[in-house]
Amino acid sequence: MTLVRLTRIVPFAAAHRYFRSEWSDEKNREVFGDCAGEHGHGHSYECHVTVAGPLDRETGMVMDLRQLDAILENEITARFDHRFINHEVPEFGPGGLVPTGEALAVTIWRHLAQRLPTGVRLERVRVQEEPHLFAEYLGEEERP
Repeated sequence: MTLVRLTRIVPFAAAHRYFRSEWSDEKNREVFGDCAGEHGHGHSYECHVTVAGPLDRETGMVMDLRQLDAILENEITARFDHRFINHEVPEFGPGGLVPTGEALAVTIWRHLAQRLPTGVRLERVRVQEEPHLFAEYLGEEERP
């Protein structure tokens, strides 16, 4: 069996604010600096998603690319593109996760991993906020 990795890059534009609602404005500014600004700030993100599986002898693919694209559309583009993450994505609402690149990578992983076909596994989710800043999650906590 030949194991192959396939990576698709999904662009999306979104705004976020690093903020804990249970903290004072002063503590948020102290911990998160300018990222705690009331109106948030935006990024043109790239989400790199890598899946792995056996090379299908008939199709030459790890999985049907149309199927992968549909999953990525539903779980990344529809969920995050042109959204203010803190206000429009439930996991990042008041009392939820702070929408850091790290937290986005883990959240995206958890949504994607359950949608892949049998025999295909998620290898990596990389959320890139800018050319020199990205977070990666390899699913270490998710694997048996």
